[in-house]
Amino acid sequence: MASPSTTHNIEEALSAAGLRRTPQRIALLDYLLRHPDHATVDELWPALNKHRVCASRATVYNALHSLVKAGLVREFKLDASAARYDALLHPHHHFICDSCGAVEDLEWFEVPVLRQKQPGRRSIRSYEVVVRGHCAKCR
Repeated sequence: MASPSTTHNIEEALSAAGLRRTPQRIALLDYLLRHPDHATVDELWPALNKHRVCASRATVYNALHSLVKAGLVREFKLDASAARYDALLHPHHHFICDSCGAVEDLEWFEVPVLRQKQPGRRSIRSYEVVVRGHCAKCR
């Protein structure tokens, strides 16, 4: 599913996914589309309450869960830290800065060995490469 890009498209995407168009869901999806920094709930919750809608932490979790289940947002963990949320749905990899922890999107590239069939060993559903180093600001 393509990511919606305007409030009108966000409302249409929610309706198409069978979700009610609540202010919290609209605000969360809009925020994630406008801020591709892979926010955690601890980052999303105050941002939404500061500028957009009033929502409890539980409401943010519930709204995110419904957006993920509907395929409008991806939830992922890059390590043992908190889950992060991404509205960019097409396949891509991530870069994590060792100094500041910033997460950036990287263009998709194939990893040939993972595309090969591995009979009896494993069944690969998907994969994502995480590249670590220092971002432009921290270099």
